[in-house]
Amino acid sequence: MEQIIDILLLLLVVAMAIAMARLTNLIAIAILGGVYSLVLASIYVLLDAVDVAFTEAAVGAGITLTLMLAAISLSARRERLRRRPVRNAIAVAACSVVAAGMIYASLEMPHFGDPDAPIHTHVAPRYIEASPEEIGVPNMVTSILASYRGYDTLGETTVIFTAGIAVLALLWRWRRDGR
Repeated sequence: MEQIIDILLLLLVVAMAIAMARLTNLIAIAILGGVYSLVLASIYVLLDAVDVAFTEAAVGAGITLTLMLAAISLSARRERLRRRPVRNAIAVAACSVVAAGMIYASLEMPHFGDPDAPIHTHVAPRYIEASPEEIGVPNMVTSILASYRGYDTLGETTVIFTAGIAVLALLWRWRRDGR
């Protein structure tokens, strides 16, 4: 059942990406981009990456959508269409090559949840055995997030804090300007 939900969410993400590429209404594209980020955040939750999901929801659906709508309010509402078939063909070819490379590289990865994956045979046992002595924190999750992944956690916290400050600054400016 969970695999069906994963496939449906993946198809929804692909459909939204195609819709964003085809639309010319910039507001609709921005809103669809925010929904895209929220669907990606739900995919990350299903993959047990809650910290990444939280960052995606805050930055992708929060600050990015706000900044895109603010930029659109200063420009035209619709995109001017210019036909460039050669550039479009080059872009599609480049995206296809990158996608094929990523798919090829993912074939070498262990299956999701595989108990024989290197993360479960080398990294996790070391954290479980050495964390109390190295860090001195009895809670293993806290010791991993605060120490082993400290820079990663600091970066995510900085991104979320910056996104919140930027949203507050935009709202304050719009209120001051009388909008």
